[in-house]
Amino acid sequence: MRRGRTRRQFSAFFANPNSPTQDELQRVVAQRQKGHPNLGRHLHNVGLTFMDRYFMTGDLSNLEAALQISQAAVSLMPQGHSDLPECLSGLSLALSNRYRRLGNLEDLEAALQNDQLAVNLTPIGDLNLPERLTSLASTFGQRYERLGELDDLEAALKNDQMAVNLTPRADPQFPNHLQSLAVSLEERFIRLGDLTDLEAALKHAQTAVELTPKNHSELGLRLQSLAGIFAERYKRLGDIKDLDAALEHDQAAVGLTADDDPELPGRLQALAVSFGERFERLGDLNDLEATLQHDRKAVSLTPTDHAEFPLRLQGLAMSLHSRYHRLGDLDDLNAALESIQASIHLTPKDHSQLPGRLQAVAMFFRHRYNRQRDLRDIEDSLTNLEAAISLVAINHTDLPQLLEEFSLSYLERYHISGDLQDLHTALENDQKAVQLTPKDHPDYARRLQSLAATYIEQYRKLRDLQDLESGLQNSKAAVGSTPEGHPELPRRLQNLAACFQDRYDRLQDSDDLAAVFTNYNLSFKNPIVSKPVSSWEAALAWASLAKTYKPAEVLTAYLNAFKLLPEILWIGNPVNVHHDAMRRINFMQATSDAVAACIDHANLHLAVEILEQGLATTFQRLIQLKPNIKTLVQAEADKLQHISTQLYLGNSPNPKGLAIERTQLLAKIRSHPGFENFLLPKYYKDLCHAAKNGPVIILNSHKDHCHVIVLLNTDTPFGISLPGVTLEGLKHQRAILKDVLRQCHVRMKRSDSSRLHGTQESLVSKPAQDAFEDMLTWVWDNIVGHIYTALELHEVVSGHLWWCPTGLFTGLPLHAAAPSDQFVQSYTATLEALLKANARTLPVSAPTIGVVGVTHSGSGGESALPGVKKEIAKIVSVVGKDHVHSVVGHQATVEAVKHELQQCSWVHLACHGKQDLYDPSKSYLQLYEGTLTLETILKMPLSNAEFVFLAACQTAMGDAELMNESFHLGGGFIAAGFQGMIGTMWSMCDTDGPVIAEEVYAHIFSSGKRAQPRDAAKALQLAVRKLRDNGATYERWVPFIHMGV
Repeated sequence: MRRGRTRRQFSAFFANPNSPTQDELQRVVAQRQKGHPNLGRHLHNVGLTFMDRYFMTGDLSNLEAALQISQAAVSLMPQGHSDLPECLSGLSLALSNRYRRLGNLEDLEAALQNDQLAVNLTPIGDLNLPERLTSLASTFGQRYERLGELDDLEAALKNDQMAVNLTPRADPQFPNHLQSLAVSLEERFIRLGDLTDLEAALKHAQTAVELTPKNHSELGLRLQSLAGIFAERYKRLGDIKDLDAALEHDQAAVGLTADDDPELPGRLQALAVSFGERFERLGDLNDLEATLQHDRKAVSLTPTDHAEFPLRLQGLAMSLHSRYHRLGDLDDLNAALESIQASIHLTPKDHSQLPGRLQAVAMFFRHRYNRQRDLRDIEDSLTNLEAAISLVAINHTDLPQLLEEFSLSYLERYHISGDLQDLHTALENDQKAVQLTPKDHPDYARRLQSLAATYIEQYRKLRDLQDLESGLQNSKAAVGSTPEGHPELPRRLQNLAACFQDRYDRLQDSDDLAAVFTNYNLSFKNPIVSKPVSSWEAALAWASLAKTYKPAEVLTAYLNAFKLLPEILWIGNPVNVHHDAMRRINFMQATSDAVAACIDHANLHLAVEILEQGLATTFQRLIQLKPNIKTLVQAEADKLQHISTQLYLGNSPNPKGLAIERTQLLAKIRSHPGFENFLLPKYYKDLCHAAKNGPVIILNSHKDHCHVIVLLNTDTPFGISLPGVTLEGLKHQRAILKDVLRQCHVRMKRSDSSRLHGTQESLVSKPAQDAFEDMLTWVWDNIVGHIYTALELHEVVSGHLWWCPTGLFTGLPLHAAAPSDQFVQSYTATLEALLKANARTLPVSAPTIGVVGVTHSGSGGESALPGVKKEIAKIVSVVGKDHVHSVVGHQATVEAVKHELQQCSWVHLACHGKQDLYDPSKSYLQLYEGTLTLETILKMPLSNAEFVFLAACQTAMGDAELMNESFHLGGGFIAAGFQGMIGTMWSMCDTDGPVIAEEVYAHIFSSGKRAQPRDAAKALQLAVRKLRDNGATYERWVPFIHMGV
């Protein structure tokens, strides 16, 4: 708040510069009792000194003392006394500041009454008159801010102008009067929108600052006022130079303000607003974090009973909402709602700022409805908007913004109800908002775009061509009114493209179709710094249209979409926000479509590059946070390591700020020669080396066709068409597998946490086995057989191959459909995982195997696993007890297992396990009296990790429904640093654990040389073969798989 009087503005009043002591107050009382003739004046001076102390400390007791003493001073002054006007001004000073502090309107009315009387009692020509006129103007201004009555603002202006007219330019108080006049003019501009007022305000504020000495105590206040006026001109005219000036002056004002100055919170909030405006204009996340930092500090420094505390809460709410709008973390939106609701609760019903707060909460409710689809949110939005509009005068400059928000909420309700009246109401409000907005206003283009969108909605409902034309014309005007470089320009061009597409669909005019592609191309030539999800959707729409009408632009459209992924899946957001964003943008489908388009255009290199971005994005995120920094400059390496580790461990109080710092550091690193692509998505020339030890087979499922891409560690991958495979066919085979496993009493649900005990053979029916065999035959005939034939044509007939399934191929037992002896088979979540594992250098010393056996969880919730003890015994007998460290039964606590993971390079885990469908990081191993989550494992420093055997239920089942996310427990261990892993696709039989474990470790440790993780895949092949030879049915031997090298 730049209204209100401070001790500095009344420096002439302070006869006693020292703080009053208790002894002095006793003397004052004694003088009063004696009827001292100057007691009233003396009390006035003491009251002002208490005010001085209040201004310095913010201690309310000093303000109350000042008020009490000032009232006494006035009461002792006889009518007609020359000191009475000054005492009245002193009393008004105390009352107006108590109003500022506590918000009691009665104090403000009393202050106004005393100021008015002081002015009335001051004769024309009195040197104190200008100062009293400014005081009166300030009090009128405060009442205007509270009640919104235009008459109060006009009275403030009248008194400010008189004060300036009566004061010589050389007078030390002249800058003070100018600054007050500038604030009043600014307020009238905000209310009525007359640019003449704004320009006059700016001129007076600049002069006030120029005339203020650099060491003057009022300079901070005047700089803050000047900054506010520059900010208003920026909001009105959109010239970024004004915004830069506002930010510069706000920073200077804060820099001049002591940490314990009560004015500091208000100046911090003003600075936050300027940073927020610059973020909205340029999209720099540093500005957003600065906004939040200053708003949080302003809130923390403001007492909760302060009259401006609701304003501080509102500022914080707006900053949190801006971050939600940019980064998509629902926690930010909920926190914003909590802050704005608290602000509204603390705002008096007659306060002029209440409508703005009601509008803010309405907007937040609407955005939460967009995210969660709770109908109550959209109704709450409309209710609050109706209340806000009822409180705003018809000529108020805030009215267009309220009408615009009203339209958006009605449009959302129309989408729910289909009620045409909601659509008509939305259109009416959009039209009014545009009519009330000056054409040179920065918000004019946005309101034109909103109006265009509503017309298009009405056209799509009623098919009235006039609505389509109106929508197109308003969209054109919105683009024409948006300056180059504006963050909203790309989105407005994309909306214009969509309008042209609507008209092309209706009229089939080729010029309209050309305009669609022109505007899409133009939109992506501008930096996307705002609403990346909207631009993602536009790029996909562009690609879809181009597929039919302009195939040459299909891949360009998809490339533009995937460039936005770092913004949409921002590394500063938590994993759950990351996954939610992937669902909202239909990421799996988009990746599949993009890869299919690359295949159609015979660009397999690009197909592989896009697929790698779409594979196991959680894994990719973790790799980003565990960078290879060996080749970096030491200082940059250390800093990147520190920031990435904090983000990886999730223990920073400000992860978003760290992520911004990391982005800046990466930009600096990439500016060095040779580091241009550091931690950026890899090109095919690098990715193909994932196949250096054998072919990598990537399977892409798509509604038009399903394809395979095979990498052979060469410059040229090759593709394989699967004509017999459709999405429906894949879904059908997955359903068969699920049904067969149910018949076999095998648990396959991701919510299941049991490793099956005992044997299953008595439970398995022949029809179930026949169905299983038929399913595997289908997989061979339609998928694997084609791939083996193609490999043979490329003279690849043996060795090691890696499956990399995506989409609906995820979860199919591809390895089990092929002959068991031709290839050693593994799976991989990503190509990067193989590259990373292949780059590891192992120590010479023999590994120690940490064996964890949980025979019973101890909680009573899981079945006992009697086969675990036998399993561990087999491992010890094969490897040798000197190379095994085991924790079994009640020893297998969470802390003990964490110790094993950190100390042992090889780990065998025989226990129950559970997959989490929606947040894979919450998947866990059930240990004795506790669970060890994947999230915890990923945060552990596992520098020794080489190989892990997860003899637990369903540790390697990906989630095709969620995304291309082979990020299960097994994949998580690979992400945590293990080179290889053996796990199961569904619940294993407890009695099979000892057989598999014995055979695996017997093969790995048979050579007498140091055990190698890459021998595990062959060892598993031999172990499963023995299990089959012993008569194990499909559901028992098929689930075992190997991942990694």
